Amino acid sequence: MERKIITTSDGSHSIAIPEMKVTYRSIHGAIQESLHVFIDAGLGKCFRLVQRVGPLEINFQQAMPTEVAGPLHLLEMGFGTGLNALLTLIEADKLKHPVHYTALELFPLSKEEVQSLNYCEQLNKSHHQMVFEKLHQCEWGKDVCISPFFTLHKSNVGLPRYSTDQRFNLIYFDAFAPASQPELWTKEVFEKLYSMMYPGGILVTYCSKGDVRRAMQAAGFGVEKIPGPRGKREMLRARK
Repeated sequence: MERKIITTSDGSHSIAIPEMKVTYRSIHGAIQESLHVFIDAGLGKCFRLVQRVGPLEINFQQAMPTEVAGPLHLLEMGFGTGLNALLTLIEADKLKHPVHYTALELFPLSKEEVQSLNYCEQLNKSHHQMVFEKLHQCEWGKDVCISPFFTLHKSNVGLPRYSTDQRFNLIYFDAFAPASQPELWTKEVFEKLYSMMYPGGILVTYCSKGDVRRAMQAAGFGVEKIPGPRGKREMLRARK
């Protein structure tokens, strides 16, 4: 299946699959979408984000919630370009709070595709390029310490076949849209994710479809619609 690197509206890259008519990140801005949906609405919510003073510059004025007083356990459905993982690593290192990051990905990018992505350049963090490539190149199925505050565990398996005894504080649900992967947006899938989470755990996704919201609620989540990233009016945040 052909994959093409494209440039989105904020200058950062995404990947398009013409056959499926999907992109890995929003054409309205790959970095801005990841920051808005997953870092601000997800990671920031878990850490009780108080103030955002600029891109990747986060201040905290109170203690973290008890459920993430130790390492924050995070599951990403759809590792894709690795952008969400890179942004999370940058935050974890800056805040000096450990994150154990589990990522599921059936179709990893090639070395050439990874090296072509311009995220570190766009973030003015060229010194992170080797770290970004390590996120993609590290061994599958094992905990790999990427930095003192970021451990990555990649699984080359899809969500339906994935099983673990680990429980998660936060889930980045970043599957392709329901029109392309309807089997991943069902009540049964969200019940499985619900069972994997700690009480108080948060799930965030760019999607805001009514059918998806109702499937989450039927699985037991409390769900709220919140403002979406550029080009999208709303997104969903769910809590166990």
